[in-house]
Amino acid sequence: MLSNISSVLRAGAQRNGAAVVMSVRSYADFTTQATFEIKKCDVHKLDEAPATQVVMTRDEGLQYYRTMQTMRRMELKADQLYKQKIIRGFCHLYDGQEACAVGIEGGITLSDHLITAYRAHGYTYTRGGTVKEIMAELTGRRGGIAKGKGGSMHMYCKNFYGGNGIVGAQVPLGAGVALACKYFGNNEVCVSLYGDGAANQGQIFETYNMAALWKLPAIFVCENNRYGMGTSVERASASTDYYKRGDYIPGLRVDGMDVLCVREATRFAADHCRSGKGPILMELQTYRYHGHSMSDPGVSYRTREEIQEVRGKSDPISLLKDRMLSNNMASVEELKEIDVEVRKEIEDAAQFATTDPEPPLEELCNHIFYNDPPLEVRGTNPWTKLKSVS
Repeated sequence: MLSNISSVLRAGAQRNGAAVVMSVRSYADFTTQATFEIKKCDVHKLDEAPATQVVMTRDEGLQYYRTMQTMRRMELKADQLYKQKIIRGFCHLYDGQEACAVGIEGGITLSDHLITAYRAHGYTYTRGGTVKEIMAELTGRRGGIAKGKGGSMHMYCKNFYGGNGIVGAQVPLGAGVALACKYFGNNEVCVSLYGDGAANQGQIFETYNMAALWKLPAIFVCENNRYGMGTSVERASASTDYYKRGDYIPGLRVDGMDVLCVREATRFAADHCRSGKGPILMELQTYRYHGHSMSDPGVSYRTREEIQEVRGKSDPISLLKDRMLSNNMASVEELKEIDVEVRKEIEDAAQFATTDPEPPLEELCNHIFYNDPPLEVRGTNPWTKLKSVS
């Protein structure tokens, strides 16, 4: 999905004779890579910081653009289906925060591990889920990524341990995954994401302590979108320097609206973990365009003007688009072609998500237990009566 941009563009061009000419000319004329100045990260207990001059190739830029546009359109379609009462229950949208997910994935590999909170649709996509599977899960259909049983907050795929609905509870789970990475010695890391609203949870500080003691390859990421539900960070936290919250754990504060800033900070953090230095904390300063969830209009605790100002000045997709156009890395027509293909993919997925059958009743109690023979520990297992010791 993330590495096949060129073939997708060629396929699109073949459907339109004029596009073939544009594509051939564009590949010859475009700048293949460019160097960009990015905002410097604030650091805590670090002697070095991520680079402020970074290189992005044309293929990377197209990849990031397509992925962020897909995430944006997917969330807008989810908004529409929710208002039509086709999606029910909880639904937390991610539009505005796309640079966080795409930047993090650009700084690690799919063999690394990731766990997040309930705003999970984007990460399900970047981790390998398809739009069709995600949309069908939102509508509770059999073809959903969790077979229609998880809904908005509970989606999973390889090396992705979900969307989790309990505020902050995914952070200690992520430390457990990082412990497994260290135990197996596979040089992998685990990224554990939480929001500014969860940052005051006691279990997060307990996790910091264990991770630091055991030098776990754990990247703790606070996605600070400025509001925990309807409460601003200034009203909720005595200190809003979330990147310093680990105290004895080094930290970075990153522009979470810039995909290149997030990518470079994540690479820096992953190298820190892989070198055996233990955990690191990142605060991504970002913004959500929707309310906390679909039941929150999002304008009772902030103004529409504030939202429009962020959209106008800091939108992650517009920022990337402007960089690519101003550096001759893509044409307006080429990006529009991607937009058209993305919209079609979203519409096809929505059609599937509204026509696919719901799971049959006999599936209700399946996939509750892991049914392989249990692992025996010291001669006992949970499914047999304990033997008396003579």
